[in-house]
Amino acid sequence: MLDQAHAGMNDAEKVVEGNAPFEFCPASDLPRGRDKPYRRGVLLTHGLSDSPYHMRHLAIFFQRNGFRVMAVLLPGHGTQPGDLLDVHWQDWAKTVAFGADRLAEEVEEVYLAGFSAGAALSVYHAAKDERVRGLFLFSPAFEITVRAKWAKLHKLYSWLLSRTAWVNISQDQDPFKYESFCKNAAAQMHGLTKALPQQALSIPVFAAASADDATVSSAATLRFMQHATHHASRLVWYSKEKLEQKNIEWVNSAMPEQRILSSAHTAIVIPAEDAHYGAAGKYLNCLHYRANDDGRYALCMNNKQVAWLGEVDERNLQQGLLRRLTFNPHYAQMEASMQRFIESLP
Repeated sequence: MLDQAHAGMNDAEKVVEGNAPFEFCPASDLPRGRDKPYRRGVLLTHGLSDSPYHMRHLAIFFQRNGFRVMAVLLPGHGTQPGDLLDVHWQDWAKTVAFGADRLAEEVEEVYLAGFSAGAALSVYHAAKDERVRGLFLFSPAFEITVRAKWAKLHKLYSWLLSRTAWVNISQDQDPFKYESFCKNAAAQMHGLTKALPQQALSIPVFAAASADDATVSSAATLRFMQHATHHASRLVWYSKEKLEQKNIEWVNSAMPEQRILSSAHTAIVIPAEDAHYGAAGKYLNCLHYRANDDGRYALCMNNKQVAWLGEVDERNLQQGLLRRLTFNPHYAQMEASMQRFIESLP
């Protein structure tokens, strides 16, 4: 387990490890490739302002299932938020392409897995690379607000007032994710979504997403999966309202007995047992109260204070003190769905 691997490390070492690219090899007793060392491999790509830490639980799952695992660190990430001021989405795409090339040297079947922006980058690359045999997408960022398109205009005036280059500036207390967010990051994300292929992909696709996602358009994910042509494709759909469609596995995201109102963009790839983002984790996401703090931010950050968990939307905020959900209480069930998907692969 991830936390067992961290045992004996000091905090600084854990932060460095969590922000660094990594790789895993499958157990030696698992089937190997015929002409290459491994049969299957997967390239993991984290989300915008995130780090490879968010992909580590998935990496362990893939390793357990016989995959050679490689996880990249996207340019501008894992260091300081200001490093996203001058990055371009094409730099991220080149990193994914480089990772896919390295993976293909060792495996016969290349798969891509990505969270949020990493999912969009995985789709972008798969559309151009015939070696990619399938995709694993989590909270995919296929569509974001149109206002992000104009975020790059800040460069016309931000040299006069540097603060205007930022959507928000925070204390960045999370060592594995930027809490400050610059306008260029939003503009580059918008550019990436506009570069995504319009035609449906013919390869198998596994996806997991929340209908209540406040960061990206969940409707865009639903449309993407409804047009997935491969018979093995499936979507795990977290929602308070039941959805019955072919190849869609509905999971009720409301768990009032655990004070969970809904799932969230930030929750999908993290199990409840995670020491940092999990149910008893060190990190509490209360950023939505910081901009116009009326005392609720301090209450939210008090671990002893009872609060609701869920996505940050108007409906949930009306229920009372709310923390953004940072873990998936159904993570084991999602892994079981991924297992069935892998078993159905050609």
